Amino acid sequence: MKDLNHLHYFEVPTVMKHGLGAVKHLPGELAILKVKKPLIVTDEGVVKAGLLDQVLKPLKDAAVNYEIYDEVVFNPPLKTVANGTERYRKHNCDGFIAVGGGSSMDTAKAIGVEISHNEPVLEYECAEGKKELTKRIPPLVCIPTTAGTGSEVTLWSVITDPERKYKFNVGGPLLAAHLALIDPLLHVSMPAWITAGTGMDALCHAIECYTCAYAQPQTDAVALMAIEYVGKYLRRAVAYGKDLEARYYMAMAALLAGLSYGAESAGAVHAMTQTMGGTFPVHHGLAVAATLVPVMEYNWMGEPAKYGRIALALGVDTFGLTEREAALVAVEEVRDLAEDIGIPGLKDMGISEGDIPMLAREAFNDPQTIGNPRDLTLESYEQIYRRALEI
Repeated sequence: MKDLNHLHYFEVPTVMKHGLGAVKHLPGELAILKVKKPLIVTDEGVVKAGLLDQVLKPLKDAAVNYEIYDEVVFNPPLKTVANGTERYRKHNCDGFIAVGGGSSMDTAKAIGVEISHNEPVLEYECAEGKKELTKRIPPLVCIPTTAGTGSEVTLWSVITDPERKYKFNVGGPLLAAHLALIDPLLHVSMPAWITAGTGMDALCHAIECYTCAYAQPQTDAVALMAIEYVGKYLRRAVAYGKDLEARYYMAMAALLAGLSYGAESAGAVHAMTQTMGGTFPVHHGLAVAATLVPVMEYNWMGEPAKYGRIALALGVDTFGLTEREAALVAVEEVRDLAEDIGIPGLKDMGISEGDIPMLAREAFNDPQTIGNPRDLTLESYEQIYRRALEI
C-alpha cells in the first residue's frame, strides 16, 4: 500500500444475486424495490441476439408494465443519455432495468442521475468545479449479458462528451445499482471476440486495482480471486461459449473485479483507453486488452511483490524464482493469454504512430493516472503507446 496517510473507504450499496436462470426472479425483485414500470435500457445487439426476450418473458408472465429504450451504443454519448431521460419521463417510469454490457449499465446510471437531479449528467462529472451527487438514483437492476466491465457493482458511469472527444466519469455510492442480477445463461451466445475483450477488461480491472496506489485489503481480496478465475476460465469461455462452468466463473470474475475498483480508480490502462474511446470508435475491452501488457511491462517495478502474487493467481509455480523473475512471469502469462484468445493490436483498431502525441497527452491528464503504481510522465505514455503498436 503506497499511501498510508490516505483515508481509504470501501462501500458496496449494491445487492448481488446470481445463479443459472436468475432472471426468472426479476418480477419479485422489482416488487421488493417497489418498481411498477421500469425503463429497460439496452442496445440493438442484445435485442437481435434474443437476450432481451429472455428478460421480458418473466415480466410478461407476471404482467409487469415496462418501457424499452434500446438505443444504447458503445461508448455512449451525452445524447444517448438525454434521449433516455426523455423516454423515462414521457412514459412515467419509476425505475430501471439495464440489460447488456457496460454501455447499457452506464447509460442507465447516467439517466438516473439526470432524473434524480433534474440536470444534465455532465454537470456531475468527476472534475474540479463540477457538482457532487446529492440524491440517490431511482431503483436500478443491472443484468449484465457480458462478463467484463463489472458496472453492475461499480460506483461509476463512463459517458462520452463528443464535443470534447472525451470520456468522463460520474461516480459515488448514490450512483450505484440497487441490484446486480447475474444470470450466466445470458452469456452463452456471446461471440468469442466479445468474450475475449470483456474478459480481459475484467482481468485489467483486477490487476490495476490490486496494484494501484489506492489498493486496500478489501479490494486486494476480490481482485486476486478475479485474476484466478480469469486465468482458469477465460480460455475455456472463448473456446466453447456453452461451457456453463466457464461462463459462471467469468461472470463472477467480472463482478469481483468490479468490486475491486472500490470507491477510487485504476491506473494507466484505463487512463489510456477511456481517452482513446472518446476519440476513436474502439471496443473498450479490446483496447484494454491491447494496452494491458505494455503497461504491465512498465509498471511491474512499482509493485514487484504484488506482480509475483499475480503470477501465482494465474497458476504459475513461482517457487525458487526471485521477486523480479516472478513479476516478469506475470507479464508473460498475461501476454500468452491475450495471444491465445486472439486479441488484436492497436494498429488493427486504427491507431497509428501519428496519434500518439494526442493520446498520450489526454491519458496523462486523465484522473486515473494518479493511482498508477509507477510514476508517469507524458513521455512515459508515449513510450507505452509505441510499445503497444509494436505488439
